[in-house]
Amino acid sequence: MLLITAVVVAGPVHACTPPERPFLPASREDMRTYADLIRGDFEAYIADVQEYFRCLDEERARAFIEAREVSEEYGRFLDAVE
Repeated sequence: MLLITAVVVAGPVHACTPPERPFLPASREDMRTYADLIRGDFEAYIADVQEYFRCLDEERARAFIEAREVSEEYGRFLDAVE
């Protein structure tokens, strides 16, 4: 029981954090005034969201491996107690 609690409390080593959505002003005038800043925010978002997708793909692959290992361990457990 203590081991399970420690694992749950520790949580994932690396969590994928989605990027913050860029702000787009409603006014065309503000868009023109801050065009360089807004463009930079959108380009940074696109780069960050691609990194986020890679992180999710890596986490999904890691979770599949872990689930397979846990399933095998559970099978060994069931064999041992039956």
